Amino acid sequence: MPENTDAIVRIRQFILQRFPLAKRRKVTDQDNLLESGVVDSLGVLELVTFMQQEFSVTVNDEDLTPENFQTIECMAQFVARLALQSGARE
Repeated sequence: MPENTDAIVRIRQFILQRFPLAKRRKVTDQDNLLESGVVDSLGVLELVTFMQQEFSVTVNDEDLTPENFQTIECMAQFVARLALQSGARE
């Protein structure tokens, strides 16, 4: 089990609450949310706002790549990287 389990759980809960298609399709942590249409470009912006508030990280424009938002696991790893970077800057 990944060490970023807490982030995975929190991101999954947000996605299931905010994106009805995720609940209907019973998405897993490995499902590609962008390709399946569960999350669109506006959804990515909602996820960015959520991540910044929930995890106290800063998402920059150059971070807005499909690789960071494809799956719940990718998002959790992305948040972990951002947290490490911000910790290194303090």
